[in-house]
Amino acid sequence: MSFRPDRFSRVLLGEPLRSDRLEETLLPKRLALPVFCSDPLSSVAYATEQIVLVLGLGGLSLLYLTPWLAAAVVLLLVIVVASYRQTCRAYPNGGGAYAVSRANLGEDASLVAASSLLIDYVLTVAVSVVAGMAAITSAWPSLAPHAVALSLGFTLLLALVNLRGVKESGRAFAIPTYGFVAAIYALLLVGFAKVAFGSGLTAESAQYGLRDVAHTGGLLTVFLVLRAFASGCTALTGVEAVSNGVPAFQPPKSRNAAATLVAMGAMATTMFAGITALALFAHVHMAEDPANLIGASAAYQQKTALSQIGLAAFGQTLPFYLLQAFTAAILVLAANTAFNGFPVLSSLLARDNYLPHQLAQRGDRLVFSNGILLLGAVAGMLIVAFDAEVTRLIQLYILGVFLSFTLSQLGMVRHWRRELASAPTAARGALRRKQALNALGAFATGLVFAIVLVTKFAEGAWIVVVAAPLLFWMMKAIRAHYRAVARSLAPPSAGVALPARIHAVVLVSNLLAPTLRALAFAQATAPETLRAVTIASGEEADVLVRQWEARGVPIPLVVVESPFRETVRPLRRYVRRLRREHPGDVISIVIPEYVVWRWWENLLHNQTALRIKSALRFEPAVTVTSVPWVLGAPPPEVPVQQAEAEREAVVPG
Repeated sequence: MSFRPDRFSRVLLGEPLRSDRLEETLLPKRLALPVFCSDPLSSVAYATEQIVLVLGLGGLSLLYLTPWLAAAVVLLLVIVVASYRQTCRAYPNGGGAYAVSRANLGEDASLVAASSLLIDYVLTVAVSVVAGMAAITSAWPSLAPHAVALSLGFTLLLALVNLRGVKESGRAFAIPTYGFVAAIYALLLVGFAKVAFGSGLTAESAQYGLRDVAHTGGLLTVFLVLRAFASGCTALTGVEAVSNGVPAFQPPKSRNAAATLVAMGAMATTMFAGITALALFAHVHMAEDPANLIGASAAYQQKTALSQIGLAAFGQTLPFYLLQAFTAAILVLAANTAFNGFPVLSSLLARDNYLPHQLAQRGDRLVFSNGILLLGAVAGMLIVAFDAEVTRLIQLYILGVFLSFTLSQLGMVRHWRRELASAPTAARGALRRKQALNALGAFATGLVFAIVLVTKFAEGAWIVVVAAPLLFWMMKAIRAHYRAVARSLAPPSAGVALPARIHAVVLVSNLLAPTLRALAFAQATAPETLRAVTIASGEEADVLVRQWEARGVPIPLVVVESPFRETVRPLRRYVRRLRREHPGDVISIVIPEYVVWRWWENLLHNQTALRIKSALRFEPAVTVTSVPWVLGAPPPEVPVQQAEAEREAVVPG
């Protein structure tokens, strides 16, 4: 049995869904949480670690600031969740930064937000998958050399699951997401119980000191603390995904989205605060370079902060390995937030002519398949380029997040201002409170954006600073292209100008059955002139001329010399000469084309017809028609009288 790509894709991705079944793909809250919130929930697995890592650059003396920085991150998360809860209600058709900015701040602001978010979604996939690999290698260090290959494999797996549809991906990710939440709360319960009842909690790194490798004192200390805070703000990534995905919720959409956002915020803040507290109780010490751990052997392999807390609480027992497994799973699956956000955002941009229109098309499973594939491909390239290292990738992260946060909240402030202008007096108090909350959110996220930009610029954030304007310019250029296309395709005010005459040219290289069919087809169209053209030279051309005369084909044969054995360029020169001879007329090129029955047989043919069509498609006033001849397929049944008429008309004798 021959290989059928369509059958294989059906097995891999599922049967196609009818367009009228889109309502069946809408998500209840229990599935929307793992689909849209896996990123912010998973961020608690490494947000504390990033704070401890950066503060550790100044030695043990700065670790006392960890709870204060964690409290600031929690406060910021509460503000952002409350702000986006209002956005969900104000924009039931999707209230991401792009939509809100476009409606309230104008085109340029919306494209800045969109370019920032697109970059952030790509980084979310790369960082989440690589962080998941770090959790796996913490439990099974022998897998560390294969981190890049494993990361690429998981990225491909995520893309395939999402290509099957939003609802199916929600079912697939529900168990790991809820399993991770349960494992973290179990860790907090056991860890705090040990602290409360005196048995203590000690991380394996507690015995090691930290060598200060960063200059501190005065403004340098302030800079290091701000950098640690910026790293901890990774806990806020993905919050916007819920407001982007409001249309994917079951009715009432806005209320369900807002409730899901609040549930996510409650879980994320309590888990992050609890993990930070246990890290302090257990005296977790970490260094960007393990060689800076004083007292650690050269063979010491530094585990993640969460892994060290898990070992201290559970020991090397089944609960510890379950914690690691669920952590790795949700860190990898956190990329699913981007796999839902990126295709939706790119489809909106494509609909508004800022990205290629292919990104606005839904695939067989009613998802934006092209956006999913594009996201997976670009994230995979980043994983390879940065050698699957979390510390290197994390420096590029969250800059775009907070820029989009700020623009979205500024847009909401202007939205409430317009609402206030037409609202009755009794409702203005509530609207002003909403406006004040979004203003607070804009101020807070704008401040964090400035901190992230300053503290992470030299560590890699400059790449985002360069990439975002390039993406902004590209979207502007695409928009200009589509506008130019629309102007050139605008219909005339009245009627359609008909060509004066049509001159048909049939390309021939032999007198086999496909050539005869193409000649018959061209003759049936009754053009003004009809000629056969062969691109050949020497004896090859002479042989065809003799066969043509012997068969008595009633169509003139033109031989175009090709001393360098080329086909495309001599034909193009001949077609251009015809256009000069017949200005205002249409030149119709008819090509007999061999079509193979099996996919692998394409490798056995030179695809000359395809190259000719590609070359002539840019010639004005030229049409190209293929007359296919399927090789290896059973011939169609043709009535005897029709076959005789074709033979007499084209190839008498």
